[in-house]
Amino acid sequence: MAKGEKKIKYFQSINMERLPNKADVISFINKNPNQLSKRKIAKAFNLTGNSYIWLRNILRELKKENLILKQHKRATNKRKLPPVVVVKITEHDKDGDLIAQPLEWEDDSKPNIEIHSSHRIKGANIGIGDHILVKIFRNKTSQNYPYTGRIIRKIDISPKSIFGIVQKLKTDQWRLDPIDRKTNKLIIDTSNTSSKMKIKSGDLVEVEIKKNTGYGLKNAQIKNVLGHIESEKTLSMIALLSKGIPYIFPEDVLEQVKHIKPANIENREDWRQLPLITIDPSDAKDHDDAVYATKDEDPANRGGWIIIVAIADVSYYIKTGSALDKEALKRGNSIYFPDHVVPMLPEHISNDLCSLREGKERPALAVRMVFDANGNKRKHSFHRIMLRVVAKFSYQEVQLAIEGNINEKIAPFFESVLQPLWKAYECLKIARNRRQPLEFKIAEKKIILDQNGCIKDVMSEPHLEAHCLIEEFMIQANIAASETLKEHHQPLIYRIHDKPSLAKQEILRSFLQSLGIPLSRSAELTSARLNSILEKTMNTQQQELVTQVILRTQSQAEYNPKNIGHFGLNLHNYTHFTSPIRRYADLIIHRALIKALKLGNDPLTEIQEQNLAEIATQISLYERRAMMAERETIDRLVAHYLTNKIGCTFTGRVSGITKAGLFITLDKLNTDGFVHISTLKNDYYYFDEIKHTLVGKRSHKGYQLSDIVKVKLITVQPFAGALCFELLTEPSPKTFSSRCHHKNKFITKKQKYAFYGRRNIN
Repeated sequence: MAKGEKKIKYFQSINMERLPNKADVISFINKNPNQLSKRKIAKAFNLTGNSYIWLRNILRELKKENLILKQHKRATNKRKLPPVVVVKITEHDKDGDLIAQPLEWEDDSKPNIEIHSSHRIKGANIGIGDHILVKIFRNKTSQNYPYTGRIIRKIDISPKSIFGIVQKLKTDQWRLDPIDRKTNKLIIDTSNTSSKMKIKSGDLVEVEIKKNTGYGLKNAQIKNVLGHIESEKTLSMIALLSKGIPYIFPEDVLEQVKHIKPANIENREDWRQLPLITIDPSDAKDHDDAVYATKDEDPANRGGWIIIVAIADVSYYIKTGSALDKEALKRGNSIYFPDHVVPMLPEHISNDLCSLREGKERPALAVRMVFDANGNKRKHSFHRIMLRVVAKFSYQEVQLAIEGNINEKIAPFFESVLQPLWKAYECLKIARNRRQPLEFKIAEKKIILDQNGCIKDVMSEPHLEAHCLIEEFMIQANIAASETLKEHHQPLIYRIHDKPSLAKQEILRSFLQSLGIPLSRSAELTSARLNSILEKTMNTQQQELVTQVILRTQSQAEYNPKNIGHFGLNLHNYTHFTSPIRRYADLIIHRALIKALKLGNDPLTEIQEQNLAEIATQISLYERRAMMAERETIDRLVAHYLTNKIGCTFTGRVSGITKAGLFITLDKLNTDGFVHISTLKNDYYYFDEIKHTLVGKRSHKGYQLSDIVKVKLITVQPFAGALCFELLTEPSPKTFSSRCHHKNKFITKKQKYAFYGRRNIN
């Protein structure tokens, strides 16, 4: 029999429906963290004969894709916990030791971490549900727990106080509805409340729980009245309070700021005659970066360009270990709300001393980069300088000038400054197009408020080429910083972005296959391949759907002293260097460069070097906290705006689907609301996770991710930022995928209403 015929016969002999895919195998290995033999894996999936050969091939592919290790004929998941990780305490074992699991883990089955009582911090009261930062070790003494952890510190995941809205009951008692939906309602004890502290229904208050001995709702005592829920300023405070974000600078920090003197030119290069400019949003107050470009006159680099990116020298003012430094680390980054900013650094530093303001002498750390005519970097160097920005422009002004609409402000700088910048950017685009970073064409929404803090308008902000110019210059500066530190063997914090997990890749592949778009298993998933798919669906009915699904497969970018590259940007070495006024990670990189290049007496200290893993974990956590706070505040402002529009009809798009129902994003307002599955009429619906659809059992009609629909606003909860809709658009014919895990597993009426009580729509 010919070799090809044998292969055909082999595949025909296999029952494909009962075979595990790669995701199944990886998941099984995760759930059984001890090393597994191929025989044990085969037994778990009931594989024999030719199916056993199929498993062998699957394991070979996983090893080739660098997803598992094979040691002594046993398979282990290559994915390991990082050396420092945030975990949640889940239980106590029989010996009284704590058992924890990582807060973030790609697979459903999280590895257990044993924390011995001897590894606890004295005086720290740590119990089930607490979040702690731990150093991870392989557990060599226990077969039940693959890891053991040593506690670094407890993380305060929520304020000690509870915040909520007070309501007066018919019994004349006061009840607190907490902002955090996971917290039970409380009864307010007003017996010890100050007479000056008058409250009324709808007030946002801060309370502390009193010790209770009886049954029923717990009692709480009011500590502070923060304002009424109908006030927009109160709404923007909720995210800060509920997430424990510091927003008031301590006295010792403010006292330190008073004694800070402006930097002088001592030990700096004088670049004050260089015509550097800033390009920022029109309402920007802190200016981190200034740019300049000119032709390279070197005959050996014809058509090449010299690009300079100068960044505010924040490290000069923020000394390691000072009160300012500790407060900056506690905040992690600045947070931008529609009505105000919560800065990482006090305003005198962020908006004045460090801000590269027009016409003012400012200290900076600059990188000078030389590129050839094809956008390839030939060399770069870092310099500690004194500069004077000649002009500040907005993105819109620069874009109009390049398109030919030159105003009086830009005219003196157009030929000498703006045109060279633009030509240098066009040179960089050649290399960027060759590199193929992941490109999502998504317009951002900006909320415009009136003088009272109410929503006046919601505008869609197009992504201009002027934005792209600054983005590419900053990316190149960040790359240069990363390369320099790596070359000097200087420990640093990388900005990393992992490729989608194997399970997410399988879901994406199945989804694209349902649309007739191939995504081969044999070739490695790259940003270029995803760009190709996005390009194919451009200007088609599938564009929005495919874009949303690819976005959902992406991992979360984070900070880490261990480098795995940046998948989205398609870069091997990347860090954050260009925004030290608003990101602590960038401040660390400035200090690392000063140490590696001996640029001053304020370098990264040995203590900070030893704690880079801990710092990276902390600022990654705070970055996500800031993103959630910004998003939730916008939702609350929009919900408040819609309180008098109950019963009105809106156009939106299906932005999320679960077994419990549909999330709808309103077109104009860019906010989400929920349609519960119990409100969908005349059918029972099931969730097809492959095709991202909710399909009716009898009609085979339903709704899919990115469908445009009409909805009616039913309820609004401003303090929660929650909207509930009734769907007005009739379902359209849908097909379910052949591999749908929920096929024929329809949700009963009882189950539908059970979802209603459990679903948190905030």
